[in-house]
Amino acid sequence: MNASDLKYEVEKHGNEPHFFTRKTMKFFGDTIKNYGVRKTTIDTYSEKGVPVYELYRRHPVKHGLKDSAYFDKRNYERRFAAKN
Repeated sequence: MNASDLKYEVEKHGNEPHFFTRKTMKFFGDTIKNYGVRKTTIDTYSEKGVPVYELYRRHPVKHGLKDSAYFDKRNYERRFAAKN
């Protein structure tokens, strides 16, 4: 799975319609080429060990933004990792 494949699946399932738009990516100074995807598990506030795709930035963008986004492998919904 690459970033374009993940984008397709997220949009196909009707989740996070604005995450990958050109306008949003331009606002953050990002491009789809700057993203990589890897499989991992995270603990959310309600569940532990959720299998997700981690969409990570290869290089920081505007204002040093480098955070990853997580998408559930089962339904491609955006998930948020619980802070320790």
